[in-house]
Amino acid sequence: MADQGVKWGIVSTIKADAETILNFSAYHLDLGAHRLHVYLDEPNPEAYAQLKQHPKVRVTVCDGSYWQKRCGYRPAKHQMRQIQNSAHAYQRIQTDWIAHIDVDEFLWPAKDLGQILAALPSSILSAKIRPIEALSGHDGQFKAMIPRGPDRETEVRTVYPAFGGFLRGGFLSHTAGKIIARTGVPQAEVRIHNMYLAGKRIKASTALEEVDLCHCHALSWEQWQTTYQYRLQRGSYRPGLKPGYSRLFGGLNSHELLSLIEEEHGQDGLRSFFDEVSARDPEVYRKLQERGLVRNRPLALTEKRQKHFPGFG
Repeated sequence: MADQGVKWGIVSTIKADAETILNFSAYHLDLGAHRLHVYLDEPNPEAYAQLKQHPKVRVTVCDGSYWQKRCGYRPAKHQMRQIQNSAHAYQRIQTDWIAHIDVDEFLWPAKDLGQILAALPSSILSAKIRPIEALSGHDGQFKAMIPRGPDRETEVRTVYPAFGGFLRGGFLSHTAGKIIARTGVPQAEVRIHNMYLAGKRIKASTALEEVDLCHCHALSWEQWQTTYQYRLQRGSYRPGLKPGYSRLFGGLNSHELLSLIEEEHGQDGLRSFFDEVSARDPEVYRKLQERGLVRNRPLALTEKRQKHFPGFG
């Protein structure tokens, strides 16, 4: 039974096909979200029609008219569009807490999320939700990061012998996690990974240990390849990001590492990298299991989409 005293919601800026958008929305509605603010980064009439009919969803098409009213122009970088939309939702959402997450991320609380949030002291303005990363070829299974500690670098290289030296905690995607922020705080902004107060980043003073952020970053080689070039140029592997965990070769960031692999070994090199990092390699999967790092999180997206959007398809 959801905690009636504490309501939470989600804001997300999304560019995806209708089924993916509705899967994401239905999952979090089923989880107990009181409100979803979905910003369609490009028109999607099929998804819009379904979302518009749901009483707990607020859907906005981010067309030229929207951006003209919002800030006078459409920001070129999607990260800046996310920040603008998050600020827009923060001022309007009718919940006590709001999480800014992406369409390939799914909250997984060990118990009712409202109850977890209700237990936080009133002094807590934001809380961190740590990610787990989907494993390719193992439906509904995710891996946790290799924990911090003096043996972390050794452990990462043991589990991922070829590429572990370049990975922070063994992850291909972000390790920062996302936050859930208390609403109604004057001068507050919720950005991609942090909350800001009067323009200054505030450190999340607590981590929600009972909540996972299930990140479906690369479910298969084929799916990873459909987003690879975009991520390499403008997304999560774009130039200029901080290096990975290791300081080998001066510390390569993901853009430099992947570009180097592709330049020297082509598609075969990228495939070897993917198979190791996503644990398609059975030896890597075995090592993750031995260390208790595999998490079973069956999301049941199709079932939940059919429940909340029965008119789709």
